[in-house]
Amino acid sequence: MEISTTPSTTTVDDARLAEILENPGFGNHFTDHMLTIEWTPDAGWHGGRIEPYGPLSLDPATAVLHYAQETFEGMKAYRHEDGSIWSFRPEENAARMVRSSHRLALPVLPVDDFVQAVDALVAVDQRWVPDAAGEKSLYLRPFMFASEAFLGVRPAQHVTFMVIASPAGAYFKGGVKPVSLWLTEEYTRAGRGGMGAAKTGGNYASSLVAQQEASLHGCDQVVFLDGQEGKYVEELGGMNMYFVHADGHIVTPETGTILEGITRASIIELAGKMGHQVEERKFSIDEWREGVASGEITEIFACGTAAVITPVGELKWDGGSVPTPDGGGDLWRRIRQQLVDVQFGRAEDTFGWMHRIV
Repeated sequence: MEISTTPSTTTVDDARLAEILENPGFGNHFTDHMLTIEWTPDAGWHGGRIEPYGPLSLDPATAVLHYAQETFEGMKAYRHEDGSIWSFRPEENAARMVRSSHRLALPVLPVDDFVQAVDALVAVDQRWVPDAAGEKSLYLRPFMFASEAFLGVRPAQHVTFMVIASPAGAYFKGGVKPVSLWLTEEYTRAGRGGMGAAKTGGNYASSLVAQQEASLHGCDQVVFLDGQEGKYVEELGGMNMYFVHADGHIVTPETGTILEGITRASIIELAGKMGHQVEERKFSIDEWREGVASGEITEIFACGTAAVITPVGELKWDGGSVPTPDGGGDLWRRIRQQLVDVQFGRAEDTFGWMHRIV
């Protein structure tokens, strides 16, 4: 794909950039440029361009504003000690966007074009990739939306794909600590035949009221159960879950109505290499309660692109709670360290996960 570049004439100066990269936070600052590619039925994907980062001009009738036809991805670029820049399994993010696009009736951006587009923006804005100290990285947000100005209810005939980037610090300031969870018994995230497995903004919008409920009860995250029977654990508002048992095997909720996380899949492979059998199956809330009470479940952890892996602490609901498992396991920590070491180039990439950009 041809991608033109129009350099920004108002780039952030080196001194200010150094200040930003010292303490970037998450999603607070954005790089000097953005990438855009457009699609129409006649021309296909075309108009690939990198240009100065700035606001979009949208018609009030732009379809995405009314019918939420949109998908996105979340991934990172990592600077290794030798100064090279790498991404982690970008083809898997591209493949997931293909699946999300099918579900949202959006055109499919080929995997190779997705990877090329992300690489192109990172190459132009490579000075924004922080060094590895404190697990800092450049967070990448590819997204696609219905950009046609039309109020009819049908798939859009004009679609825009974009990539923006934002430097990110460690998800947990002061080190990783267990997250407390609230079990919502009123809200569900997805149902059979729904959009649960697609990475689309509507899934996150539907989780926000339950997240508010969790916050009101002093919890960090919300746990969703299945929408059909209301008894099987699905995922958190934005993270996949794992339950470690006394014999070392791990259970993680099966996919279909949950997001197939890239970190999730990587942990399954890593755990298997470390000798831990991983089951992907239905896992009930009763099994969680009883497993912790009996000591059968020795640790619980969750994962996502931003946090990587975090241990899970107390689970609360209206009228009860399950304490943090007291098995004293640190499997989550060992898996996390191996994964992060591969991402930042401190360990051999035996899986072939890393993709060099610069």
